[in-house]
Amino acid sequence: MSDFTQGLDKMQPAEQTHCLGILPNQLAATSDSDKLYSLLTDYNFIEAKLSASGVQALIEDYDLAPIPDIITSDQKADKLKLIQEAIRLSAHILAKDQTQLATQLIARLMPFEIPEIQELLAQAKQQKQPWLRPLTPSFTPPGGRLLRTLTGHTDWVQAVAIAPDGKRAVSASSDHTLKVWHLETGSEIFTLKGHLTYVNAVAITPDGTKIISGSWDNTIKIWNLETGTEILTFAGDTFAVEAVAVTPDGKRVISGSWDGSIKVWNLATGAVIFNFKGHSSFVQSVAVTPDSKRLISGSGDNSIKVWNLETGKELFTLTGHEDWVKAVAVTPDGEQIISGSYDGTVQVWSLLEKKQLFRLGKHSSFVQAVAISPDGKRVISASGDKTLKVWNLETKQELFTFTNHIAPVNAVAVTPDGKRIVSGSSDKTLKVWHLEIGKENLSFAGHDDWVNAVAVTADGTKVISGSGDNSIKVWNLKNGQELLT
Repeated sequence: MSDFTQGLDKMQPAEQTHCLGILPNQLAATSDSDKLYSLLTDYNFIEAKLSASGVQALIEDYDLAPIPDIITSDQKADKLKLIQEAIRLSAHILAKDQTQLATQLIARLMPFEIPEIQELLAQAKQQKQPWLRPLTPSFTPPGGRLLRTLTGHTDWVQAVAIAPDGKRAVSASSDHTLKVWHLETGSEIFTLKGHLTYVNAVAITPDGTKIISGSWDNTIKIWNLETGTEILTFAGDTFAVEAVAVTPDGKRVISGSWDGSIKVWNLATGAVIFNFKGHSSFVQSVAVTPDSKRLISGSGDNSIKVWNLETGKELFTLTGHEDWVKAVAVTPDGEQIISGSYDGTVQVWSLLEKKQLFRLGKHSSFVQAVAISPDGKRVISASGDKTLKVWNLETKQELFTFTNHIAPVNAVAVTPDGKRIVSGSSDKTLKVWHLEIGKENLSFAGHDDWVNAVAVTADGTKVISGSGDNSIKVWNLKNGQELLT
């Protein structure tokens, strides 16, 4: 039994809750780093704090560690970060069932041969009630690209949008609802109810005040993002609404419909400004250029069309996909279109030259959604193969793949700072990923022959490699530099 547990057992329940709430902050305020570190690596504290205050309060205790002059050792701070990330990855489970704590931590932290973490796991194994003890590290470990999972929808997540402040995400689902989420805590802020059937599309106005949703009930609804109340319903479509977008000037809403038409609406009044007709099949995606002058649409007729938003005229058609064009996006400079198709490909087109430039690559199943990073350098694609892929738009190379969804990925959005992406899937979840983590992938070059063996030191700072060139090399795991041969 730890000193912490012995002290806690002597308190009344109300005193215990009070102590658990203030103790980490008190230790941080007095810069008692040793006691704070011991507390945050004590399984008994973690279990008690979770029970008393919930998972988010527990996660926030670990935010005290990076404060200057609190935990001054980088190694200690890194270890606390691993524990925090393991708890964050488990948050959607622990919010529903706190008895899963030991199972979650062991399955995520088992691979880390760090004394403090192994001691924490040894404490976790001393469970009195029956529990499922993992024998292998079977859950997603901390330190990777997945940050957290958001649960709450009861059917497929069809679309995702992120508010301009980067703090909130809005999801649209086949369960007939939209949900607004706090991205930092993973908590659901509220649920928007009003559509009568599947909600397929969602967008947020540039000023971050309104949500636009499109549904198979043939309507578009406008919602107040701050209060969750419905403001207005556009009911001019006679077929299911498949796609919505908002012009960058925030004045118009674009909708794509199952009947192949595209409507341009006045956001303030709900009046139809234009009704574009030209596609011979349903319109599945719409996007607007940054200058609000042109509209791009993707259709089940396998084509992309570009329209003049000022005159209402079709400008030109792009062909090259061999199946439905499910997704379109425009680069921040307004010069290129990115498209994703049911033929599995992600293609890049020139708006200026009115032609296909190149194919980025291919998924093993249909592409459901595409997004572009704010700097215009990376493309993210979501697919029916249950993955997301990140592509370098300049080099045309695939950078990495995200693989944690267990069903088709239907939606993806990038935060305004370009650091995170949010995906929505038919597995009924949203996942938040670290986009910048890809930069930490290192290539260790220096051997003159095959590398036959590698190992990582217990402190996680160095890699040792053995090669057919008869040498052993030691590398710095943080920066990829060769330390010793």
